Amino acid sequence: MSQPRIAIIGGSGLGQAFAEQAGGREVLVDTPFGAPSGPILVTRWAGVDIAFISRHGPGHVFNPSIVPYRANIFALKKLGITHVISSGATGSLREEIAPGHLVICDQVIDKTFRRPSTFFDDGLVAHVELAEPFCGGLRKLLIEAGRQVQTTVHDKGTYVCMEGPQFSTVAESRMHRAWGGDLIGMTCMPEAKLAREAEMCYALIGLPTDYDCWRPHDPGLTRQALLSEIMGNLQLATRNAIELLRIALPVLAERLDQINCCRSALELAIWSDKSKVPPAVVEKLEPIVGRYFGSRAS
Repeated sequence: MSQPRIAIIGGSGLGQAFAEQAGGREVLVDTPFGAPSGPILVTRWAGVDIAFISRHGPGHVFNPSIVPYRANIFALKKLGITHVISSGATGSLREEIAPGHLVICDQVIDKTFRRPSTFFDDGLVAHVELAEPFCGGLRKLLIEAGRQVQTTVHDKGTYVCMEGPQFSTVAESRMHRAWGGDLIGMTCMPEAKLAREAEMCYALIGLPTDYDCWRPHDPGLTRQALLSEIMGNLQLATRNAIELLRIALPVLAERLDQINCCRSALELAIWSDKSKVPPAVVEKLEPIVGRYFGSRAS
C-alpha cells in the first residue's frame, strides 16, 4: 500500500458505516493543536489508497462545537494528504432537496462562533481567498460521478453552518431559507476554511435527512416514529454517498495532479513580514507553511 493522498472525513452516518466496512491500519498523529478526533485509518478501498477519519470520533463522542477541526486537518496534512472529500448529515431547506438525495455543496454561510477557525492566530497572519469555499475541480469530479448514482445528486447548494448542538427554531429555519440556504448543518465550518489554509482540495457531500423544522411534520407521527424516519433517511443517504465514493475515488486517483487549484492558497495570503515571524511559529506550522519559509522551516 502506497502513502495515500486522498482522505475521507466521515460525519454522522458515513463515519460509522465506513469504519465498519474498511480494514487497514490505524495511525496516531500528534499535532500542535492537540489530538485529532481519533486514529486515522489508512486503508485501500474501492481500489484506492486512502486515509479516513471519523469527525465525531469513535462512538460519536464529539459534538459539532468541540470537534478538534484544526487537529484533524493538520494531521491529514502531516500525513501528506492533498485531497479531502467530506460528508455531513444535514437538514434540507428546499422542497426539491429530498431526504436521501445528495448535494455537492458550492457555498457556505458560516454562523459558528465558538470554534477556532484558523491555523494563523499567533505570530503569523494569513488571509486565504474563500469566495469559492469548495474546490471547483473536486466538485466537478463528484458531480460527474453522481450521474451514475441511483439517486438525485444536486450539483450545487448553499450550506448554512450553525453552531448547535441544538437544532433551529422555526423562525431561524425560515430565516435560513430567506437567506438562500439550501442545507442546514453544524460541521462544515471551520473544516473547509482550515483545509484551504492547509492548501488541500476539499469538497463536501451533503446528506439531507429531513426538512428541518420550516416544513411541518406529519402530525400523525410520534416523536419516536419521526426520529426513526430521520435515521432511516440517514442510512439511505449514507448508502448513496458510499456508492458515489466508490465511483469517484478511482477517477480522482487518476486525476490527482490535474485537480490542484487549491495547492497555492497561501502564495499571496501570507501578509506578515516573513523575517519577523518567530522561528517557533514556522516550526509549529511547518507542514503547512514550510515551503514558504525555505530553510527556516527545517
